[in-house]
Amino acid sequence: MSISGSLGSGSVGSLGYVESQRVVLATQDDPLHLRGGGRLDHVEVVYETYGDLSPARDNVVFVCHALTGNAHAAGLHLGSKKRGWWDNLIGPGKPVDTDRYFVVSANLLGGCSGTTGPLSTDPATGAPYCLDFPLLHMTDLVAAHRRLVADLGVERLHAAVGGSLGGMQVLQWAIDDPDAIDRAVVVAASSRLTPENIAFSTVGREAIMSDPDFCNGRYVEQDVFPWRGQKVARMMAHINYVSAESLETKFGRRRTSQGDDWRLDADFEVEHYLQHQGKVFLDRFDALSYLYLTRLLDYFDPFADPGTAEALRRARTRFQVTSFDSDWRFDSAQSAAMATALRDLGVDVDLAEIASPFGHDSFLLQPRGYHERIAAFLD
Repeated sequence: MSISGSLGSGSVGSLGYVESQRVVLATQDDPLHLRGGGRLDHVEVVYETYGDLSPARDNVVFVCHALTGNAHAAGLHLGSKKRGWWDNLIGPGKPVDTDRYFVVSANLLGGCSGTTGPLSTDPATGAPYCLDFPLLHMTDLVAAHRRLVADLGVERLHAAVGGSLGGMQVLQWAIDDPDAIDRAVVVAASSRLTPENIAFSTVGREAIMSDPDFCNGRYVEQDVFPWRGQKVARMMAHINYVSAESLETKFGRRRTSQGDDWRLDADFEVEHYLQHQGKVFLDRFDALSYLYLTRLLDYFDPFADPGTAEALRRARTRFQVTSFDSDWRFDSAQSAAMATALRDLGVDVDLAEIASPFGHDSFLLQPRGYHERIAAFLD
């Protein structure tokens, strides 16, 4: 369970070539029973590992990705020039140090990057699930990944680390299995979406479902794709991920035309930027997964669950909760509310707000003090 290509012990660098792996974690004889009462008779999970598993199997750090992420968190795939989405955090000598930790990064249930989701084949029909795929709860995402950890022969995690939706999964994991995680790192996340958050997601889903090529969710069978709706959904969502300061610094009010040459199509540089973000998203994500995962976030409200208090009162997990002062997707007030709810149940919580000009995307970047904070906590 090791990945070659990292630099020598004690040095700071990046992982070399890594490979994704696939495992079947649910079958008809051992289905995955879902929180909403449904079941999945076949579940595959795609994941990657970095570093070496210790003989005692006590050095495991599980990485949970955000809404549109995937298992490729660090290193390079053969033939690709694009490094994993958290490559600045994971690697030899980095905060999630692969010279010390065995890191597991897995694609989540309901996604579209190899793990079972709406476009997967329904064993009962032989056709894609599409909108027949069951609605998911955060607990279901955790259940799939708990099966992966068990399949790897690991009983307890040194840490679970996640940003945005990934941070919410870490929180749910500590609730569902209070003995499973030593340290929970929750970054730029929320334990209860605001009405504003829900409103933005609603408009994005409406754009997708109103697209003439949505075909009641069965577009794959018609060999079409609701690209117009998904592009608009991504453009709008991306505004949530950046800050007013970062947009002003990067684009200001600069235009691509000159003088009085006004037009209705894209002119300002920020418009072209959003057009680009919308277009590239079409190549790497699926509309149905976007619908299912954004809806899952809307319903996430773990402290309203009567079982949460009992679970966390006996948890041994220590939490580190981090927010960014320019994040208006999941602002610092939402992190503070999460920390308060945890402390009220006797959980050890280290809460901090980091100064950053990058908005919600700060969790993927390196604002001052952020990586150092995670490294110290994992240590």
